Amino acid sequence: MRVLIMIFLILFSGIPTIANANKLPCSIILEPVDQGLKYAKGTALVYKVRPIPQSFERTNVSILAVHLPEPSSYGNYDRYEGLAFIPGEISWRFPLYPTPENLGPSWAGRFDFITAEMKNVIIQVRLSHSKEEKLGPSVLSNTINSCK
Repeated sequence: MRVLIMIFLILFSGIPTIANANKLPCSIILEPVDQGLKYAKGTALVYKVRPIPQSFERTNVSILAVHLPEPSSYGNYDRYEGLAFIPGEISWRFPLYPTPENLGPSWAGRFDFITAEMKNVIIQVRLSHSKEEKLGPSVLSNTINSCK
């Protein structure tokens, strides 16, 4: 009988599992890929939205990135983009827009139409060339597993 009670308590207690570790809403700290970008950071907010009335909920990914160098300092790039992807399955790209600041812009953007399950998702801020639609290397990155 004690064994049954222990099993019941373990199964139905608040012990975190992989299944509930990524409950939404959550936020993710995006860390620099290049350790030379000591002060560059970002955050991704991931949560459910209903962007169109009378439709079903979708997942939103919103990114704010700060203290990034000018994209052109890396070469032929003119902006940053947000990229969320499930490796080998699907990806979502969206532009990040600069906001005027005294010491360089903050970059922000969002994507509201993700219908896939948010497991094993990687979220990045990447360099981009807007005219060529060329996506460059990642500058900030983290996984949805670090969602809090």
